[in-house]
Amino acid sequence: MQLYFELFISFFKIGLFGFGGGYAMLPLIRHEVAGAPHCWLSMVDFTDIVAISQITPGPVAINMATYVGYVVSGNIFGSILTTVGVCLPPLIIMLLIAKFYLKFRKNQYIEMAFSTLRPGILGLIAAAALSLMNVHNFVDKASLAIFAAVFVACLCRIHPIKLIIVSGIAGLLLY
Repeated sequence: MQLYFELFISFFKIGLFGFGGGYAMLPLIRHEVAGAPHCWLSMVDFTDIVAISQITPGPVAINMATYVGYVVSGNIFGSILTTVGVCLPPLIIMLLIAKFYLKFRKNQYIEMAFSTLRPGILGLIAAAALSLMNVHNFVDKASLAIFAAVFVACLCRIHPIKLIIVSGIAGLLLY
């Protein structure tokens, strides 16, 4: 029971404090599942779960919660708890915001709060990207070449689904 409680609380915290969506949440998710005190996953496992969460439909945080819950607990109940844990805080917050946003959206303090959140979210996304750039993900020149090609393709605004498919094919051919 203790493990289930810890899983739920960890993902509840991720849902509560994970502003900015999937990529911005990665440092917080990494801390909760691959850092102290839990260390449920190694960094290699964490990176693999990020990749799996990217290629499966749906929000990254929900995909990761579902996967981590199953892997750590060994059963579907762990998946359900982590998924509910990560979804519950935003659901409650969005219901409250929806109730009051239309009434207060022109308020200067609300506008200032949103304008100051944007750079912070961008910093979280950049930190998430940099935290995934480690020796476990660049094992040889081919992996570095795939990274560089996908990075340039993103700058050229090639659709992400095409990039995922081409990256998968390249990985199959190269490895």
